[in-house]
Amino acid sequence: MQPAFVHLRLHSEYSIVDGIVRIDEAVAIAKADAMPALALTDLGNVFGMVKFYSAARSEGIKPIIGCDLWLTNETDRDNPLRILLLAQNSKGYLRMCELLTRAYRGNQYRGRSEVQKSWFGETGTEGLIALSGAHQGDVGQALAADNRDVARQLAEDWSRLFPGRYYLELQRLGPQAVTGGAATVLVETCVMRTLQLAGATGLPVVATHPVQFLNKEDFRAHEARVCISEGYILSDQRRPKRYSPEQYFMTQGEMARLFADVPEALQNSVEIAKRCTLELTLGKSRLPHFPKPENVSLEQHLRANAGEGLAARLAELYADPT
Repeated sequence: MQPAFVHLRLHSEYSIVDGIVRIDEAVAIAKADAMPALALTDLGNVFGMVKFYSAARSEGIKPIIGCDLWLTNETDRDNPLRILLLAQNSKGYLRMCELLTRAYRGNQYRGRSEVQKSWFGETGTEGLIALSGAHQGDVGQALAADNRDVARQLAEDWSRLFPGRYYLELQRLGPQAVTGGAATVLVETCVMRTLQLAGATGLPVVATHPVQFLNKEDFRAHEARVCISEGYILSDQRRPKRYSPEQYFMTQGEMARLFADVPEALQNSVEIAKRCTLELTLGKSRLPHFPKPENVSLEQHLRANAGEGLAARLAELYADPT
């Protein structure tokens, strides 16, 4: 039987602020649903990659490694955007790691490690597939505000950065509201506007479902996790509520019913899974290649550096030579 859908957006317990999915349990549910592949796309990190890769391969499921990235909002730094990256191969995975490292080391804001859109033009995007971020991405935010010309310009910019590898994301999370600028609209309004944008630009669409927990009844536990992260009390009626009880691990059948009117969006999730094949060698230590002078062995270079460092340290600790 042909697969109907593949989950390309999943936050595990390694997404410290908003995920409670245990990797082994997610893989087990995917296997029970005959899902041929599954993506792990934690928020701002790839900490769970090795565990996920091993668990998925052991169950005959193709592991797709990705990351849900914070994207700097140049006009409002306190409201960052999102972009989802999926590694097609090892080159793409290494490029994604470089972006994450750069964000952690040089572009943190209020505890978030953010990438900047300009970086993609500087480093290239070969080996990476980008998903628009749905209503949390810059295109989705422009559509929520009904700035359709801006949304089209942004989408075309991204498609140039990721030629043939950029997809407009569709998400249906029930009657949830989305804020874009000063406007607030329903998620379904964003879906309709995204489909219109896809028709106008010729860009492909893909259905995704942001999995934050495994079962519907886990929603309250997930909200408790979010409250701990953000410093709110669970019973506080005024706290921001950005998540929906619908963000559980939906089956292929549930997703097929949810997007019955856009079958190509479902099929594109399967096609994207086919495009991503990352081969990793696990259990083998890999040390970096240290630069050293010519005709000097690594051991000699290490010993010389250690001697120089010891002499400098001794001079600092014991200023009197005697």
